[in-house]
Amino acid sequence: MTAVRVFKARRVVTMDPALPEATHVAVREGRILGAGGAELLGFYPGAAEDGRFADRVIVPGFVEGHCHAVEGMVWRLPYLGYFDRAMPAGGTAPGARTLAEALARLRSLEAALAPDQPLLVWGFDPIYYEGPRLHRRDLDAISPSRPIVVSHASGHIINVNSVVLERAGFSADSNLDGLVRDADGLTGELMGPPAMQRATRVAGGGGLMSRLDEEGLRAFARQASRVGITTATDLQRKLDAEMVAMMRRVTGAADFPVRLVAALGAREYSLADGVARAGELLGTGTGKLHFGIVKLTLDGSIQGFTGRLRWPGYHNGAANGMWYIAPSELEGIVEAYLRAGAQIHIHTNGDEASEAAIGALENVLARCPRPEHRTTLQHCQMADAAQFRRMAALGMAANLFVNHIYYWGEQHAALTAGPARAPRMNATATARREGVPVAIHSDAPVTPLGPLFSMWCAVNRLTSRGRVFGAGERLSVAAALHAVTLGPAWTLRLDHAVGSIAPGKFADFTVLEEDPFLVPPERLREIAVHATVLAGEVFHA
Repeated sequence: MTAVRVFKARRVVTMDPALPEATHVAVREGRILGAGGAELLGFYPGAAEDGRFADRVIVPGFVEGHCHAVEGMVWRLPYLGYFDRAMPAGGTAPGARTLAEALARLRSLEAALAPDQPLLVWGFDPIYYEGPRLHRRDLDAISPSRPIVVSHASGHIINVNSVVLERAGFSADSNLDGLVRDADGLTGELMGPPAMQRATRVAGGGGLMSRLDEEGLRAFARQASRVGITTATDLQRKLDAEMVAMMRRVTGAADFPVRLVAALGAREYSLADGVARAGELLGTGTGKLHFGIVKLTLDGSIQGFTGRLRWPGYHNGAANGMWYIAPSELEGIVEAYLRAGAQIHIHTNGDEASEAAIGALENVLARCPRPEHRTTLQHCQMADAAQFRRMAALGMAANLFVNHIYYWGEQHAALTAGPARAPRMNATATARREGVPVAIHSDAPVTPLGPLFSMWCAVNRLTSRGRVFGAGERLSVAAALHAVTLGPAWTLRLDHAVGSIAPGKFADFTVLEEDPFLVPPERLREIAVHATVLAGEVFHA
C-alpha cells in the first residue's frame, strides 16, 4: 500500500463543516484521507508525520476563479501603470503618476529600441489623469514611423500612433465600433476587441492580446503558486488543437504547481464552430487541466467607460459603453452553448449588462431547463439586491471584482458610478444574503494575483486613499476565505475536488506564516505565503 504522510500544522482551517479545524491532515496518493489530531497517525499503520509546517497555518489551496495566463507574459513588456507594482523577478515597477510622466517614460523607452522594433507597453490607466486623454499626436511626437501600442490596464482599450492606424486601414471614414474620434478625426484610442485586434496584428506584437506560449504558462503558474494559488483559470482563450496540446504538455509536468481551468473564448469562433469545439473538449481534461467553460464577454470596463450602465448612466455624463455582444443575439448564443453541455461564464461589468445576461438566461431556461448549469456572472460589479435575487432563483453565481474598491473606488465615486452608487459596487454581502454563490478575484493582469489581497479588499473595503466604501458590504474573514476557496471552486465545477480539506479531495493546501483569523483585518494582505501543496507535493513560495 502507498505510504501515508500526515502533515502537522499549528492550525488547519478545513472549510469542512464536519470538522472545521484540525492540526493534522493525512494524505495518500495525492488525496486527502482525513483531517484531525495526532490520532491520525494511529489510524494508518506506517504513517509518517511531516512536521515541516508545525509552526504554520494550513488552509485549503486558494482558487483564483478569474485571471488570465497572459499574466505570465506581460512582464516581457514595459509597465506603464499608475500604481507601483511588484515584478515577478523581484523589484518594483514604478507607476506613472501623471500623463506627462507616462509620456516621458515612453520617450525614454523608444530611444533605447532598435529601429525595427515596435514600442509596446501595458498597464496604462488614464482615469487617474486630469486633462485631455492620450492622443495619437502625443505618440506621433515620440515616433512618427515606429508602431506604438499602449495597452490599458483594463485590457479593453489601447492607444496607438498614426502609423498603426494607417497600417490597420483605419481612417476618419472607417465604419467600425470602437474608433474614438474628435474634430480632427481618429484620436488613436481604440475600444473593444475588433478594433484592438486589427491594430495589434499590424503593430508587430499583440501585447495583452498575445497568444499564450509555453514559457508564459510556466511563468504564470510560478507566480500563482507564490501567492498561494493551487487552482487557477485562463478565462479567455482560443482553445485550438495546438493550444490544447501545449497546455497538456506543460501542465502534465511533475513540477507544474497549479491546476489550470481553461475557458473557451466564444468571441474567437463563430457560434457553430464554438459550440462544436466546446463539445470536443468536454471530458478531455486531466487532473491538472480542466475544460468545459465557455466565456462570453458582454460589455467593456467601467473605468474605461465601455461598461454598460443602467440609468442614470455615467456620473460624469460620458456616453454609455459598448455591447460586445448585441443583447438581441445573446439569448441564442446562451441557448446554443447550454444545449451543448457547456458551462457559461459571462463578463458583465455594468448593471445593464448584468440585466441582459440574467434576462437571457431566464428565457433560455424556460424553454430548456438545465439543472446545475452554474452560469456565472464575472465581475458583476454594479448588480443590486433585486438582480441578485433573480440570479439566486435561476441558480447563477457571481464572481465579484472586489479589488476594484481599492484600485478604482475613488475614481468610480468621482466619475463613473458616482458617490451614491460607488459604495455598493461589488456587493459581496448582499449577494451572499440573497443566496448567490460568491467568489472574488483579481482578473490578473488587470490587478495583481493575490487571494490574500482580494480577501483584504472584501473584509476592509478600503480605497487607495483609505476611505471605507460600503461598510455594509464587508465580509467576515471566514466568508472572504470561502470566496477564494469553495466559492470559486463551485463556479468552476470543481467543488467536489478542491476548495476544502475534506476526505477524498485533492491534497491541495496553502501554507501561511500567520493565521488570517488572528491578525487584525487590516493586515490580511501582509500575511506571507510559505508554500503550497498540490496533490501532496510541496512547492515553496
